[in-house]
Amino acid sequence: MNIFLAGATGSMGQKVVHLLSDKDGYDITGILTNKENINPTEYGLSSDVQAFTSLDSIEGDYDVWIDFTQPNIVFENVKYAIEHHISPIVGTSGLSEDEKKELIRLADSEKVNGLFAANFGLSAVLLMQFAKQAAKYFSDVEVIEMHHEDKTDSPSGTAIHTVDMMSENKRGANINQEDEPARGMYYKGVPVHAVRLPGYVAHEQVLFGGPGEALTIRQDSFDRESFMQGVWVALEKLPELHGLVDGLENIL
Repeated sequence: MNIFLAGATGSMGQKVVHLLSDKDGYDITGILTNKENINPTEYGLSSDVQAFTSLDSIEGDYDVWIDFTQPNIVFENVKYAIEHHISPIVGTSGLSEDEKKELIRLADSEKVNGLFAANFGLSAVLLMQFAKQAAKYFSDVEVIEMHHEDKTDSPSGTAIHTVDMMSENKRGANINQEDEPARGMYYKGVPVHAVRLPGYVAHEQVLFGGPGEALTIRQDSFDRESFMQGVWVALEKLPELHGLVDGLENIL
């Protein structure tokens, strides 16, 4: 597979470079970066990798587009990939539900397969599944997500996706719902709190409360390396996908 890596010089992009450096049959041959006149070898890439700074300058043939960029550009990036029949694997959060639906429709019409993942960490995916199960039995729940200080979207895509999954099963509405300050943001009636601090990477707690009892589900990603197992699973499963799939849990 010829891989196009958008965000190759960023923290997550560099982890993908390391992941694929010893994988036979997976070659990063093009990158999108906001850095001008870069030397690809300084970022662990082959010297013949083509580096581009804008979508309209991209040349070459690619099989897979891996995106770890920013919320303000991810929609146009993925739209470009689909329109050029490049299968997207998207780890950038910040896409709205309407944007996702538009990209899914476009992928269907162009017969392109791919994946959105709010989080590639397996512990985060399991937290979502456990929270979805618990939501059958507790009506009152709040979510706290904690990330590094450079994360631009808030709340995180992981927290939003967690609430989406819980809402499929949720027993009922929270006792206090949207008639009080959310101390963060209400999403589908669930208060979601965002913390941005140095020293953190990616962490989430889902807190359920009921008469005389409470349940806390927590996951911690201490290193971005932890997300790479999910990226590798997505690459391996890509040929089996049909259309644009939303959520890593749907291909595990």
